[in-house]
Amino acid sequence: MKNTIYILLIFLTMACTQQFEEKEAILQVMSQQEQDWNNGNIDAFMQGYWQSDSLMFVGKNGIKYGWQTTLENYKKSYPDKSTMGNLSFAIEKLEVENQTAFMLGKWNITRESDNIGGYFTLYWKKIDGKWVIVLDHTS
Repeated sequence: MKNTIYILLIFLTMACTQQFEEKEAILQVMSQQEQDWNNGNIDAFMQGYWQSDSLMFVGKNGIKYGWQTTLENYKKSYPDKSTMGNLSFAIEKLEVENQTAFMLGKWNITRESDNIGGYFTLYWKKIDGKWVIVLDHTS
């Protein structure tokens, strides 16, 4: 009986450790995106997204598909460092299960002239050993 409990505890500890490591990997991507944005580098910021025509971005103008389309839309909306401002994320919820994750959070951009912000929902997948955003719904 003691051996069974001991084995169960080891298994649970390993599962919790794995989930913690996966969450940390996703949060590292978000942190890198903040840094890249705040350095004025949209191309680097986009490395957190799935580089696929199947990437979905949902915003005020509806659903847009594709990594390249998303990149072009970001560059159109934020053409220079002053419009990009300083980005920060506040993560409200992060759930990881197997090779997928769900994230809910807030975003804020502080600029000299104004501040803007809203909420986002991200659906992540671990593809080729790397966590990437496959669906972004930002408002």
